[in-house]
Amino acid sequence: MPKSKSSIQIKNRRASFDYEFLETYTAGIQLVGTEIKSIRAGKVSLQDAYCYFAGSQLFVRGMNIAQYHWGSWGQHEPARDRRLLLTKKELRHLAIEDKKTGLTIVAVRLYIAENGYAKLVIALARGKKEYDKRQSIKEKDVRRELERGY
Repeated sequence: MPKSKSSIQIKNRRASFDYEFLETYTAGIQLVGTEIKSIRAGKVSLQDAYCYFAGSQLFVRGMNIAQYHWGSWGQHEPARDRRLLLTKKELRHLAIEDKKTGLTIVAVRLYIAENGYAKLVIALARGKKEYDKRQSIKEKDVRRELERGY
């Protein structure tokens, strides 16, 4: 029986401002101890999260999962590197693309899937220039004015 739809959606808003997303992937995360309880409580920051390869495995660094506030036994380290779970084909493709200059892999969104597992949406991204950022701000302002009806 599927679980109810979760409302946990943690987004990295800064990533869409600083990067242009080329491809997105949904990855599972290898968690330990009380990390899933903290995620369900919404105590996660993706502000500086990015992905890197160690051997043939992909890890996320900079994702801060706060310690679970109800217990002291079996607590996790908040800023540790966590392994991402992707298929071999996806890992090979990302490894090739990551070696290209100017491309990086950033964490975009964290959510709880219907089956209860935490999923991380990552994106292969290219950094924006300053004029691209100004253009993004201008487009956002125009969109906001249209929604207001001016």
